[in-house]
Amino acid sequence: MASPTKTASIGAPGFYGLNLQESAVALSSGFALDAYNCVIDRYGRIGSRRGWTTVNSAVNTDLGSANAVEFMFELVNSGNDIVISAGNNKLFTGTTTMTTKTVRNADNSGNATYTISGNNWQGAALPYGDGQDVKPHAYLVQSGHKPLVFHELPVSGGNPHDHDSGTFGFQTLADVGSLPIGYTSTDFMPNCALAAYGRIWMADIDGDPQTAYFSRLLDGSDFQGGDSGSLSLNAVFPNSDKIVAIAAHNGFLIFFGRNNIAVYANPIDVTQLTLQEFIPNVGCIARDSIQNTGTDIIFLSDGGIRSLQRVIQEKSLPMRDISKNVRDDLLANVASETASQIKSIYFERDAFYLLSLPTTKWVYCFDMRGPLQDGSARATIWNNIEPKSFLVTNAKDLYIGKPGYIGKYFGHTDNGAVYRFQYFTNYFDFEAPTQEKIMKQIGFVVIGGQGQEVAVKWGFDYSENYISFTKTLDSATVYEYNIGEYNIAEYSGGIILDKFKSQASGKGTVLQIGLEADIDGDPLSIQRIDVYIKQGKNV
Repeated sequence: MASPTKTASIGAPGFYGLNLQESAVALSSGFALDAYNCVIDRYGRIGSRRGWTTVNSAVNTDLGSANAVEFMFELVNSGNDIVISAGNNKLFTGTTTMTTKTVRNADNSGNATYTISGNNWQGAALPYGDGQDVKPHAYLVQSGHKPLVFHELPVSGGNPHDHDSGTFGFQTLADVGSLPIGYTSTDFMPNCALAAYGRIWMADIDGDPQTAYFSRLLDGSDFQGGDSGSLSLNAVFPNSDKIVAIAAHNGFLIFFGRNNIAVYANPIDVTQLTLQEFIPNVGCIARDSIQNTGTDIIFLSDGGIRSLQRVIQEKSLPMRDISKNVRDDLLANVASETASQIKSIYFERDAFYLLSLPTTKWVYCFDMRGPLQDGSARATIWNNIEPKSFLVTNAKDLYIGKPGYIGKYFGHTDNGAVYRFQYFTNYFDFEAPTQEKIMKQIGFVVIGGQGQEVAVKWGFDYSENYISFTKTLDSATVYEYNIGEYNIAEYSGGIILDKFKSQASGKGTVLQIGLEADIDGDPLSIQRIDVYIKQGKNV
């Protein structure tokens, strides 16, 4: 007597994201073993990421088409917001048109003598004024470079302190204000900066790496007057640990060393700055990996991507490893990177944290809508978009630095080119690990991908020698019964829900299923996978 056909369904495939750490056959069906150029959407489906398009209409000749935009920062300026960028050891302003900017001398009568040898800037912004005429100021720092101020320049040849020319530009901090006591214009070269609690905070990893400097309250250019000063972490950081980055969260000031973290309370009244908590043996290895999500701070440590999550009731900061499910692969890739070139961003609109590794050319995408049961985040990998920098603008657009261009995360091609969406399940045994399974049919419910060709693949017993078939998705709207169960309201009119089945073949004890597609202008998400098998002999 023939065995009955057995059916298994995977709803919301890939909902838990990648898991490359645990035994593949023991994983829940919600995990994925491959998830390239994917995101987890707000309904828990795995789907294609967006692509990118150019923002600047032409390549700036000082940047050149071969050189990437490696830094971006936005100065909010009463609706006339200014994007500052850097590449090819040059500074630029603007988006649709990138304008080259030089560093001006103290009275703006000419260019200052200033050499730029890298693009690893960090920006911070703090407005300054007398209450009647408050004007925005941006502060740019980079190891080995004198700090810069981007602000409204003085009238050419006029009083250097009358910044009212109507033209924004760069000057050195020494020409605009005052440096910390004991420093000259040639030896204060901070590597990190933060605007928080009404001040600019800086640290100089190549000078005194265990001291943080803070400006006068409400004047980020003055590091000598008023209540400006410094904070020594010499007695806090052991083993000559150095300040890599500074962050602020929930009323605390956080100093990240390479191997330790110090949390200070009362940063508004600097006379009352006190050490709130010291976290040893965990630090930040890449300055630009730090992102504040509003409720948390995320950063890259030498043990993975960490979450510094404050529990208000206990006044403590327990840490969570959000990269737990991809940890070993991530750390192997990080080991081949230059730390200063690792970039990250938190994009609130899509609720993901991106970590870009330029050497391996991978971007790890972590969905931050809510943690999994073990505290980790749902992870996917983007393997061909290759951003060199990130910026979320005041208008809530995500910009990415590309060779010759500022790109915008938008649409569903990579500047007109297709990109490959790839998803594979974990291996599963239908709760019968020693019994052979004979494939009869396979079915998918997908959303989007109008007229695109998808490749459905499956394989047995851990072999990558897949059996496959291709399917061209419908190119006209399909009206299915009970369509609300598929949550397609997020899509605009004309998006298709396509259900298809195909005869399948092959046999084995464990099964893996995948779907691949070239994304060419239309998003694609997987709603459900159905598998029909007959059970064979015990093996």
